Amino acid sequence: MITIEKLHKKFGSLEVLKGIDLQIKSGGVFAILGPNGSGKTTLIKSMLGMVIPNSGDIWIQGENIKKQWRYRHQVSYLPQIAHFPKNLKVAELLKMIKNLKNKPCDETSLVATFNLAPFLNKNLGDLSGGTKQKVNAVLTFMVDNPIIIMDEPTSGLDPVSVLELKKIILAERAKGKTIIISSHILSFIEEISDEIVFLLDGNIYFKGSVSKLKENTNKSNFEEAIASILTTSYA
Repeated sequence: MITIEKLHKKFGSLEVLKGIDLQIKSGGVFAILGPNGSGKTTLIKSMLGMVIPNSGDIWIQGENIKKQWRYRHQVSYLPQIAHFPKNLKVAELLKMIKNLKNKPCDETSLVATFNLAPFLNKNLGDLSGGTKQKVNAVLTFMVDNPIIIMDEPTSGLDPVSVLELKKIILAERAKGKTIIISSHILSFIEEISDEIVFLLDGNIYFKGSVSKLKENTNKSNFEEAIASILTTSYA
C-alpha cells in the first residue's frame, strides 16, 4: 500500500502538486495519466525521494519515507530517459548493478526476451535510444522487488519489444506486485491497468477503472474519454 496525503510541491512560483491525496493498493497495475505539466513525473519522483515535497507525507509499505532511504530497496524504477556512462559496456553495467543491489538478480531471460545478447559487449554510448530503453527494462525487472515504478516505459521501443514489455508487466502483476506506470500511450494503459488516476494542473481529476471513466464521460472509447476530460476542463 502507498498512501499520499496533502502533497504540495512548488518549483519557484509554479505550484506543480496542489495537495494530492492518493491511495494505491498493494498488487495490480496503477496508471498515472495527464497532459504535459500536470504533475505526473513530479508525483513519481516524490515517491522515489528524488523530489522533496514542500509539505505532505508519503507512506510506502506502512513506512513514512520522509528523511529515509531504506524503502528504496523495495522499489525498482524505470525512468523515461536513462543516462548511462557512455564508455561502459552493457555487460559491465549489468554486472555493476547486480553487485550494487546485493540481492538476487536474474537478467538472463530478460536479455533473451529483448534480444540484447548481440549488444552485451558494445559501449552504451554507441546504442540507439530504443536499445538503451531495453537495457533500462532489464535493469528494472532483474531485481525481485514488490514495487515497480515506470515513467514512459515504452519510449523508443519497437512494437515487438512493447509487446514483450506488456507480457512482463502482466506476469509481475500475477505475482502480486504493485506496478505504477506513467504513459501517454493510452492503448497500452487501457490493456494493462487495473486503475488509473488522471492529474490535471496538479490536482486529481479522476481515480478509478478505465470502464468507470468511460461511464462517467459517456464515451465507449478510452481515448475519447480522456479527450472529453481535457475538452471539458479547458473549455
